[in-house]
Amino acid sequence: MSDRNRSVSIGTDEIAAAAVRIEGLINRTPTVSSSGVDTATGNVVALKAESLQQGGSFKIRGASAKLTASPADSTAGVVAGTAGNHGQAVALAARRLNLRCDLFVPEDAPLSKTVPARLLGATIHTLDGSVDDCVSAAREFAAEHEVEFVHPFDDPDVIAGQGTIGLELLDQVPGLSRVVVPLGGGGLASGIAIAVRSVRPEVEVIGVQVEACASFPASLEAAKPVMVPAGITIADGIAVKRPGDLTLPLIRRWLDRVVVVGEDEVGDAMALLLREAKLVVEGAGAVGIAAMIGSEPAIDPADGTTAVILSGGNIDEEMLVSVARRSEAQRGRGLVLLSTIPDRPGSLARLLEKVGQTGGNVVDVGHIRDGVLLGMSQTGVELVLETRGIEHAESIVQALREGGYPVREVTHTDEKES
Repeated sequence: MSDRNRSVSIGTDEIAAAAVRIEGLINRTPTVSSSGVDTATGNVVALKAESLQQGGSFKIRGASAKLTASPADSTAGVVAGTAGNHGQAVALAARRLNLRCDLFVPEDAPLSKTVPARLLGATIHTLDGSVDDCVSAAREFAAEHEVEFVHPFDDPDVIAGQGTIGLELLDQVPGLSRVVVPLGGGGLASGIAIAVRSVRPEVEVIGVQVEACASFPASLEAAKPVMVPAGITIADGIAVKRPGDLTLPLIRRWLDRVVVVGEDEVGDAMALLLREAKLVVEGAGAVGIAAMIGSEPAIDPADGTTAVILSGGNIDEEMLVSVARRSEAQRGRGLVLLSTIPDRPGSLARLLEKVGQTGGNVVDVGHIRDGVLLGMSQTGVELVLETRGIEHAESIVQALREGGYPVREVTHTDEKES
């Protein structure tokens, strides 16, 4: 069968029932504290580490709740349209229940999220189109082959499954005053909000979108789902162009507000979580922290404890390296300098000797002759250095300038010119 005709009523009874069904199929993920994160955000923060969940994201909760809502022998298999974590979760849940699994994914879907689904036994169908196109193709496949269609967010069983996180928060976080949740299609945020605020209506729940694909602000204002264009974003897990017909009214009813963050804030949040909490968190999972840092944070400090949902940790190695480099740059541990030296033998050696005297570790050196304005007897040099911190980096720059070298410092956010 395809979609079951189920009531769209979702409350604590449905969420509690889902929790019973999926017990043993998911992890009860920990809440993690970090003094560094508290300092950076100005809040007492409880990090709900769904990045440590089975399959690397919260999605296994909703997928398991959906597939256990009726007897396993009532369907010949399952199908979903997805670009990432949802597909891996459906594949994992299907494998445990001995069900065939078909997934429709865009051709440019991240390999870090599609390869694990294939290894779990899912049949992958690639499309030259968007996630919405894949969802449509999955619906058609479900109708044609009489298998269960599993929507990534716009389904009452899926929402109830995601809401089990809210039940855990009520047990795990004393003094809970606020919950900050990544917001893509709305299944995670609405499920958690229903679970928490049905018991503790005074708790504030805030959804966070990334500005490259923020569909909820316009949709809430219009009181109907509004399609927005999707830009390229490191928070691809919440890059949903249109809210669900079911989730939009739930978000309107249960969430206090929705805020939007930019790419740089997300990158900074990923780096902060890696450095201070020792947690690998993907872009979509880090948007809650992104909304609480920076010179003008989207979310101000509050009394009590703020629970932040780290919804997933599935990132590829190249992205992880970029996050680590960003963390190093934030601490002043990485320094890139541009300078000029006379185009004569021994000039580079003397520059490197000067750097060595400052205690800087040279990671890489490159000559630059193209694309820059140089004197007729000059050559450009790019130095990549490892330093002990911001003060050490500043002392290196000062020493080189005092030694007669014109230095331009390049950081991850700006350029400082002598």
